[in-house]
Amino acid sequence: MTSREWALLLALSVLWGGSFFFVRVALDGLPPLTLVLARVGIGGIVLLAVLKAMGQAIPRRREVWATLAVMALLNNLIPFSLIFWGQTAIPAGLAAILNATTPLFTVIVMHLFTADEKATPPKVAGVLTGFAGVVVLVGPAAFGALDTPLWALGACLAAAVSYAFSGLWGRRFKPLGLTPVFTAWGQLTVTTLAMLPIVAIVDRPWTLAMPGWPSILAVLGLAVLSTALAYIIFFRILASAGPTNLLLVTFLIPVSAILLSSLFLGERLAWTHFAGMALIGLGLAAIDGRLWKLATGKG
Repeated sequence: MTSREWALLLALSVLWGGSFFFVRVALDGLPPLTLVLARVGIGGIVLLAVLKAMGQAIPRRREVWATLAVMALLNNLIPFSLIFWGQTAIPAGLAAILNATTPLFTVIVMHLFTADEKATPPKVAGVLTGFAGVVVLVGPAAFGALDTPLWALGACLAAAVSYAFSGLWGRRFKPLGLTPVFTAWGQLTVTTLAMLPIVAIVDRPWTLAMPGWPSILAVLGLAVLSTALAYIIFFRILASAGPTNLLLVTFLIPVSAILLSSLFLGERLAWTHFAGMALIGLGLAAIDGRLWKLATGKG
């Protein structure tokens, strides 16, 4: 990749790693589902302004919006809700580490449901190594050795599974000929419309106390920086460097989240969390394939 692409990749890792930090701060003043609505609603408004500035038309075909509706469910509504719920009980850095298991589940989903993305031996080794890391992370909580709720860990892992299925569903977008910014805006808009009745019934936000300024600023950071701006950078890297290089951001997001939560929130992770992250990182490296190519002289 060029130096510009590396810079964008690092920026994206900070923005997405920062999302876990912003969520942790915002949850002090807002319940999880209301926070999801705020994130997608404000992010959608920002991306709509970008669409208008770019002069892009909004497609009205039924198949486009039907495809977007499923993507919004798998890529926004379900994982955001699960991660935010999980983060009410676990540190931001730990949630980011669990989120990094998404490529592990993606390998399995693609192998089971596609004909052209079957798991290779290096990918199988990567998945097994990565799940060994998950066992190291979740095992102590399962046996009560750490004061970490098992349900919160399970929620973040379930979110990763949802992201994996969104990757499978995302294969349907290329034939539709949609622009990246519209795709991002469409997902956020559909998620916003779906979340409105859910939040109205469950949280009744009009009855909640006004959140403090830290929560308000965290919501803005989450929506504008970690959602709208991050989507724009994501699709720019995807177009210029390709999906394989984009996978590198998965390695960097937990680092950004851990640094931010440690510096500004005083959160500390157990040694088992770092051991699990190391194994997950090794698994991701095997799936990525570059280290294997270097080791065998094929790179």
